[in-house]
Amino acid sequence: MSKLTPKMKRRIKSEFGEEKPTIWIGKRQVSNELIEEIEKQLEKRKIVKIKILKSALHEERASEIAAAISKRTEADLVEVRGHTFILYKRRRKTSKE
Repeated sequence: MSKLTPKMKRRIKSEFGEEKPTIWIGKRQVSNELIEEIEKQLEKRKIVKIKILKSALHEERASEIAAAISKRTEADLVEVRGHTFILYKRRRKTSKE
């Protein structure tokens, strides 16, 4: 996992703060299919905004769910605000020699 600098975090927050979430976590919680979809979107767009619906919050807090997903996807957790969080993952370099 790469380390985001505070400057990079600020830039990502300002660019994606107004964006609508592209993934919602509902009562089925964090399934393998959900993790695969997050990884697919991270690979394509580098940044994903995720909203956790109230039905998914039982014993866990939003920040705990965000941290767990960040770890499973090997992405950087940029920000958790309320029930919404942003993940960032650098694209892997493809060797085209």
